[in-house]
Parts: sequence; C-alpha cells; structure tokens
Amino acid sequence: MLDTCVTVTVHASDPLSRAGVVSHLQHQPTVEIVQNQGGGAARERAEQTERGRENKGGGDAVGTVAVMLIDRFDEIAATELRRLVRGGEQRVVLIARDLREPELLTVVEYGVRAILWRHQATPQRLLRAVQSAARGEGDLPPDLISRLLTQVGRLRRSAVTSASVAFVPTLGMAPREVDVLRLVAEGLDTRQISEKLAYSERTVKNVLHALMTRLQLHNRAHAVAYALREGYI
Repeated sequence: MLDTCVTVTVHASDPLSRAGVVSHLQHQPTVEIVQNQGGGAARERAEQTERGRENKGGGDAVGTVAVMLIDRFDEIAATELRRLVRGGEQRVVLIARDLREPELLTVVEYGVRAILWRHQATPQRLLRAVQSAARGEGDLPPDLISRLLTQVGRLRRSAVTSASVAFVPTLGMAPREVDVLRLVAEGLDTRQISEKLAYSERTVKNVLHALMTRLQLHNRAHAVAYALREGYI
C-alpha cells in the first residue's frame, strides 16, 4: 500500500466531467488534488511534497499523477496527453470511454501508467489506478491486456512475413532483464518479483530503470510491449 499523499491533477474537456473525477477522489486521505494551471502548480506542489519526504527520510518520491478523462482518442486528446507526459514530471492515469487497438498501443508508448474504462471508474477503482501510477506500476483492465497482447502478436507476425526471415531481436536484452519483464507481464509487483527471483527490491527497480533508460521506454507497460514485440517473452 502507498502510505504517502499523492498529488493529483485532473484533466477533462468539460467542467462536469472534471467535477465527477474530483468528487471520486477529493475525500480520499491519500490523495491531494491541485489545480492544473498549465502544470506549474502541480509540479511546484509535487516538488514540495518530494522535498518534505526527503527531509523526513521517506521512501521513493511518488511525484504527481495526472488523471485525464476522454471520450475518444482524437488529435486534441493526443496533444494533451503528450503535454502531460512530456518531461516525465507526471504519471498519467487515462480514463477512456473507448480505445481502438492502434490507439491502445499509441497510448502505452506515450507513457500512460494506467488505463481505466469510464464505466468502471468507481471511487475505489480510480484510487487503485492512481496509487499504481504513483508507484510507477501499470494498471490495465484484463480485456485491454488481452487486446494489447493480440496487437503486439499481430505486429510481430506481420514483421516476420514482410521480412521473409526468422524473427531476430534488434537490440540485446540481458537474461535477468527478460526474467524480470516476464514477471511484470504476469502482473507481479516489485516485492513479488524480488521474492520470485531472490533479488532485493532495489535490484529489481535498478534492472527495470537501466532497461527503460537504455531502450528509451516510458514505463513498465511499454517495456513489456517492447519485449513482446521483439520476441523476448
């Protein structure tokens, strides 16, 4: 469980939708909602929170979580999403009415931490998604995971057919990176992975951070998608 207050900004195309998300979160003791005035207020508040934790000897800083609500993934939504993830200051929870398969992969590659269907966005479910994003973990509905795996598999088969050769990964990945990502794909969190592989939690985090930095991957979901597409898992 996340025992630190998470700074949250809420982004929606209309005030009524934003008010609905705020009403779901505003009474949660582990959530503090700030006004999203161009991202500046949120970043300033997040920095203050992180400095306070560091001064108290707290754990890993959680940064800011941006909750974005959309009906459909159009160019306006794509532009706003790119703005939110630019620079990595905020981790994004996307609440969507619908996502087509090409849009799903695009959203993951942009760096979205968690996706929640609008009709499933209860206060408890939304809080869980925010906490997962704050920890740097992914949170996708089961049907979206299935669709993502199906799409990645289709892309791999298409690449093999067009090349007319056996599939070969284009970039190297160390065996322990593959082991960690395989467990991430199975839904295990950092603690569970460390227990399975007999690594410390810090080692698991370092393995994932080094991998994502080297291959320019945005988050764990993006890393899993890359590993699947490249044939490692």
